[in-house]
Amino acid sequence: MFTGMNFRGGLTTLILQNLSRGPNHGYRIAQEIKDKSKGVLDFQEGALYPALHGLEGKGWISSQTREENGRVRCYYKLTERGRKALATEKQEWERLSGAFNLILQEAP
Repeated sequence: MFTGMNFRGGLTTLILQNLSRGPNHGYRIAQEIKDKSKGVLDFQEGALYPALHGLEGKGWISSQTREENGRVRCYYKLTERGRKALATEKQEWERLSGAFNLILQEAP
């Protein structure tokens, strides 16, 4: 399980991918990442919220508070700059994972 591990911007890419499907709040973003990774990626608040704030600072996401079931939640939304960044981040991950696969497939 990769709890709290910062693997070269991976959390950034996963957040942007999650928000590419529509606005979402922090807890649900973390749950969906965990669910889709079958529990392998379990990011805690200590990693998630600083990443969200950093993405907002870059202009890649925006936030808006809403009341939901008597609770105020902060919803995040992907911006156009964030969509462009996601495309770049995905290409970078494909290159990185391809390089890992080449090395791991070497004969011993």
